[in-house]
Amino acid sequence: MRSLIVFSSLTGNTAKVARAIYDVLPEPREIHTVESVPSPDGFDFIAVGFWVDKGMPDTRSRNYLKTLKGKRVGLFGTLGADPGSDHARRCLENALQLAEGNTVLGTFLCQGRIDPKVVETMRRMAPEAHPMTPERMERIRAAETHPDREDLENAQAAFRRMIAAVVSEDALCAR
Repeated sequence: MRSLIVFSSLTGNTAKVARAIYDVLPEPREIHTVESVPSPDGFDFIAVGFWVDKGMPDTRSRNYLKTLKGKRVGLFGTLGADPGSDHARRCLENALQLAEGNTVLGTFLCQGRIDPKVVETMRRMAPEAHPMTPERMERIRAAETHPDREDLENAQAAFRRMIAAVVSEDALCAR
């Protein structure tokens, strides 16, 4: 089984998660940034990683997802918000819509450090769009500690399950 990881990373969060996932994928496997990705042909499983931008996978990841058709994929991403929030669920729904036409075997989303440029933009937009309340500032500070070891272990566990599903499916088809 050949696996491919393709990711985009703004602050290094998604790259960190991609490397953790890479460590648990069986050989042969490849890892590439979305800017240097090879053709998806010949890969049995493709993991696509993105950072969330305005509730969507970033532009480069969106464009890459649109090129995949008929593939077995796993999606993973990082965002500044709580991964259990309604906002995070909507982000995953948007990613899943972009992956239509493929078999999505699973998803993983975790919190990550927010780009300081984004925080500054939010400050300029405040108070109308993003008021910098003490609660928001605390969430921004909390995001600085992610992805942490637990996040990376959870990503690895999620992708182990996805790979197990691929292996099971391939074994059934071989009968």
